[in-house]
Amino acid sequence: MNKVILYGKEYPNRVTMGAMIDFKRETGKDVNEIGADMELLTMFMFCCVRSACRADEVTFDLGFERFADGIDLSEFNRFQESMVTGGEDGSKKRGRRGSCRH
Repeated sequence: MNKVILYGKEYPNRVTMGAMIDFKRETGKDVNEIGADMELLTMFMFCCVRSACRADEVTFDLGFERFADGIDLSEFNRFQESMVTGGEDGSKKRGRRGSCRH
C-alpha cells in the first residue's frame, strides 16, 4: 500500500472513488483534466490521502495548504509515478490480474 509521510506521520495514500469525487467537488474538474497542472495534481494527492484516511479510519486533520507545505519533492514524485504505473512499483496492478480465486 502506498503511504506518504507528512510532518513525521505516515498516512495511507491511494486512489479511491471517494478521492475522485472529492477532487471533482473541490475543483469542478474531472481527474482526467489534471494534465501537468501542479496545483491540481497536489489537490488530487490531497484528496487521495484524505479519502484513504477516511476509509482506513486514520485521523487526518490537515487543510490543503498545510498538506501542500508538508509534501517534499520525493513524495510528490512518488505519487506522480504511482499515477502513471498504477502502483508502488509499477507491477502492482499487472501482478494481480488473473489471481482472483473463488
